[in-house]
Amino acid sequence: MSQATTTPLIPDPIVWTDSQRAAQFERWLVTTAAQHHLQPDTLRLASADASFRRYFRINSAAGSRIIMDAPPERENSQPFVKVAQLMHDAGLHAPEVLAWDESLGFMLLSDLGSQTMMQVIDKAKPQANLPLYLQAVDALIRWQLASRPDVLPPYDEALLRRELELFPDWYLVQHKGLTIDKDMRFTLDNSFKQIIAANLAQPSVFVHRDFMPRNLMAPTTPGEPLGVLDFQDAVYGPITYDIASLMRDAFLSWEEDFCLDVTVRYWEKARQVGLPVGEDFGEFYRAVEWMGLQRHLKVAGIFARLTLRDGKPQYLADTPRFIHYIRSTCARYRELKPLLRLIDKAEGIVEPDIFGFGRQA
Repeated sequence: MSQATTTPLIPDPIVWTDSQRAAQFERWLVTTAAQHHLQPDTLRLASADASFRRYFRINSAAGSRIIMDAPPERENSQPFVKVAQLMHDAGLHAPEVLAWDESLGFMLLSDLGSQTMMQVIDKAKPQANLPLYLQAVDALIRWQLASRPDVLPPYDEALLRRELELFPDWYLVQHKGLTIDKDMRFTLDNSFKQIIAANLAQPSVFVHRDFMPRNLMAPTTPGEPLGVLDFQDAVYGPITYDIASLMRDAFLSWEEDFCLDVTVRYWEKARQVGLPVGEDFGEFYRAVEWMGLQRHLKVAGIFARLTLRDGKPQYLADTPRFIHYIRSTCARYRELKPLLRLIDKAEGIVEPDIFGFGRQA
């Protein structure tokens, strides 16, 4: 997901499975190198993400640059370009689009550095990471303050429902091998209805949609803000979404006290600048938990799909983390207990058929 990782001592070779695309890239690079003073012999792989995009790093007379390889038949890069500009307008440290061949899907970007926030976090000392998280909070607030309607796609009921259906379709049926019977379907429908209603009740702002340490770049110089990446799926939706993403990361877990500490600091700062987070932190935190629940049900489905459809099994290694998030939230709220029982059965945590699944009267 992140476009930058630590540069190896020996550059990784760029492998092309399509000779025609390789030739297109070579022609594009020759022209772009001349215009932007690039050094083609320094080209190396930076990273690949969960989509069909790849990122290369290349040196130039003005420092290193990033090249995005996004085949247009697989990836629409227009949202990336649009949101990058929105982020720059909001004062965020996001990649600058220096050159773009829309028809071929090659893009030259400024380089935000080689270390993600995830790579510099001290997992053993939560409080030592507080300054980084507060920088992330500051970036998030700047992004949300720039919000206005009818600019980004709406995070509406239809989208929320499509995302939630990834959980039964891919995680329960395809990954766990379960058959969704009538009672399970009733529980899923009833739970999803409540989750969607809770999330749509929140005020709408610009939503990054993957605002987490893997997609935030550590500062390269003192005083520099965190860089923001992987924003092309941004939408206009619940204000709780990005803080839930930040503190309930699919790849990193913190104890509840640290999550509460950062979330309340975000809430206080957001209130001070007039963002619509409400006057009651308890109510806001409940809304964050319900938003996080929606996100982790979606993530479970996406990670199963990445494994089964796209041949990327590494993502399911984090299954225990987001199943824990899901179970913890469901256990905290009475109306989610039927969903908790369904999850427990799917995970083998309770004996089959001990509990019903919210049977219809």
